[in-house]
Amino acid sequence: MKGRDIQRHLLTGVSYFIPFVVAGGILIALGFLFGGIYVFNDTNLAAQIFWIGKDAFGVMVGVLAAYIAYSIADRPAIAVGFVGGMVANRIGAGFIGGLLAGFLAGYVVLYMKKINLPQSIRSLMPVLFIPVFGTLIVGLVTFYVIGPPAAWLNTAFANLLNNLSVSGTIIISLVLGAMMAFDMGGPVNKAAYAFALAASDNNNWVPMAAVMVGGMVPPLSIALAMLVAKNKFTEDERGGLAGCFIGAATYITEFAIPYAAADPLRVIPSLMVGSAVGSLVSYLAGVSLMAPHGGLFVFALANKPLMWILSIIIGGVVGAAVLVAVKPKLSEEEISKKGDKKVGLDLG
Repeated sequence: MKGRDIQRHLLTGVSYFIPFVVAGGILIALGFLFGGIYVFNDTNLAAQIFWIGKDAFGVMVGVLAAYIAYSIADRPAIAVGFVGGMVANRIGAGFIGGLLAGFLAGYVVLYMKKINLPQSIRSLMPVLFIPVFGTLIVGLVTFYVIGPPAAWLNTAFANLLNNLSVSGTIIISLVLGAMMAFDMGGPVNKAAYAFALAASDNNNWVPMAAVMVGGMVPPLSIALAMLVAKNKFTEDERGGLAGCFIGAATYITEFAIPYAAADPLRVIPSLMVGSAVGSLVSYLAGVSLMAPHGGLFVFALANKPLMWILSIIIGGVVGAAVLVAVKPKLSEEEISKKGDKKVGLDLG
């Protein structure tokens, strides 16, 4: 499996995955806007908008895995990949688990398609044997092989944060911010958010402000980088500019995932630096935010709202500067190249 093949399969999964991120993120934000920060406890229209958005988010890891698998082994792999992704999501493996489940499903199905069987039985492969046995194999491997490391990672980082809680705000804030940008909704991100929730139970809302900054910086950094260095992004990628700003405003870190998936070695470290700096500024300024979600819609609940917004901007600028510095320029052909139905990064 070559690096170019891996990237192609990733981009295929991402191109189908993006509409779920957009729909889910915007609807969740609208739910908070119309129903307040405790909208999930209501049964009104705003609550239904919120939960529809959550439903869209609930299947997006499955969709990502399904179409990574589809890119590898075509349509018979879609169901196998989707279920593998949903298993990964259920056990807390998140985005990274979904990626692994998608690749696993694709190559399991690809192997099954090559098994030499009598023609009378072979006709049952795509409708019976692959869906049943492929799904069973991928589901079990995802649960038993992918799940434990993800759970360990979650626990290890949670313990790390708890041990750092007496070591000073600088280390804590840097670690929290970097974790929020590392896997953008995955187990590491959730471990940082869980730490902030635990702190809020003790009426300490400073970590929550820093964590939300860390989650809003990645899409903002991507957007700012695209504004100042258009020649380092494809036309399809630049089509997601508005979505990245929306993600930053609504605390939907996942809007940055397509860019991280397309160029992880450059994008993820850059975003981690920006989020760490933004969280550090928020922490050092003593900003607290008495809201677990909502992005800019809940800025008035911060004790220092302008300082909180400034920390987001600073983190976004730093992340964008690092990304622009490490990302290479693209040729005119690379910039204008459109992905086909299976490969394109359809962000626009």
